[in-house]
Amino acid sequence: MLLKYFYDSNLAQASYMVGCQQSNEAVIIDPARDIAPYVEAAKKEGMKIIGSFETHIHADFVTGSRELASQEGAKMYLSDEGSADWKYENLEHIPHQLVKDGDQIKVGNLTFTVLHTPGHTPESISFTLIDGGIPAEEPMGIFTGDFVFVGDVGRPDLLEKAAKMEGTSAEGAKQMFESLKKFKQLPDYLQLWPGHGAGSACGKALGAVPSSTIGYEKKYNWALQFEDENEFSKELLDGQPEPPTYFAVMKHVNKVGPTLVKELEPVKEVKSLSEIERLVEKGVQVIDTRSATQFSEKYIPGTVNIPLNSSFTNWAGWLVDYKRPLSIITASTDIEGVEKALHSVGIDQLSSCMNAQLIEESEGDFGSYPSIKPMEAKQLFDNNKVNIIDVRNSSEWNEGHIEGAHHILLGTLKEHLDDIPTDKPVLVQCGSGVRSTIGVSVLKSNGFDEVLNLTGGYSQWRNEIEK
Repeated sequence: MLLKYFYDSNLAQASYMVGCQQSNEAVIIDPARDIAPYVEAAKKEGMKIIGSFETHIHADFVTGSRELASQEGAKMYLSDEGSADWKYENLEHIPHQLVKDGDQIKVGNLTFTVLHTPGHTPESISFTLIDGGIPAEEPMGIFTGDFVFVGDVGRPDLLEKAAKMEGTSAEGAKQMFESLKKFKQLPDYLQLWPGHGAGSACGKALGAVPSSTIGYEKKYNWALQFEDENEFSKELLDGQPEPPTYFAVMKHVNKVGPTLVKELEPVKEVKSLSEIERLVEKGVQVIDTRSATQFSEKYIPGTVNIPLNSSFTNWAGWLVDYKRPLSIITASTDIEGVEKALHSVGIDQLSSCMNAQLIEESEGDFGSYPSIKPMEAKQLFDNNKVNIIDVRNSSEWNEGHIEGAHHILLGTLKEHLDDIPTDKPVLVQCGSGVRSTIGVSVLKSNGFDEVLNLTGGYSQWRNEIEK
């Protein structure tokens, strides 16, 4: 048997290639939209990808099952559990099989058995795996998707918070409690292969270790220590992080089926600053991926800064309007990576890009903004000369904040522009001074003239001012 692990650190998302080395057939568990790594690995191993398994309708990334079906002829194995609201659509001309609890799927000597494990979502399923080539009659492991993680379980509140389906959080928590009862009955020796790692918004305390065992999770996973359903539900729902706004978009895209990447419009090259300026005037979104330092010193007015780092995909999903055309300013060597990152969260309307070097090499009427240290910020604040906007998440705010600051989560800043006082300059602050720079650019692009960034964020403020 062949088992390969793939991990997208930008999304904290795991996928797996499982193959029978006798039949040279393989399937991909929860494939990402960029299928090139799977195709390359299969070719190297002499395998043919014949199928893709999805554990549920994902909310945090666009799946690659339809890409594999189109390019490799791989059959899609999809959940047929849950209500009519959570059934896959537009499958008429795609090789697929809908599966339910107890169904078995054979791939050479391998046997996958479907377990309905609702809680994170109503249609969620897991797959146990038996390697009949050993030969073995008992499963060796389980692919849990977003059901059970290392050290955590899937959150049940996404449908209510992201998709606005009222009442689903409590029902999901109840379903999760019942699903975990079944999970506890599985043998301790089974390996656990989850769909996410630390950093994913699909849970609140995911571990960074890529795999575990059923026995270890029974002993140490906080969610498996409860016997009372009400106590479990309260703890599960309490303290969940704010889900990115794009999660609702992803649910819809994966339900109805994304456009194939090969069918997307090609990205055009913008060769001058004036062209970008005209795009801004026409209402096109323009994202500048340079570092916060570079952007703060010199930027094209109307553009938003989302630095190209491990958080780029997440903040792009939060801040990009999926209904408006998009242009990107980035290094020429990063264009392909940026495009893949955007596609991974369904941002398919990228129409043009410009080499960031044009800004660095040009003179002109560029924008800029200052960053100030905590002591200077305190003096301004004490003299009533600045309004402070804290863009951290709610749990950070609740743990401590600058008294008198206004709390607006960075991802929702665009929706709360009218809530920001304009009687004096605005100081944007986060935990360390990273997210706040994005917030500054959002405000500047929306007509706020006097905006400052707090160097070092609340962490440095606390060390220097509140010590």
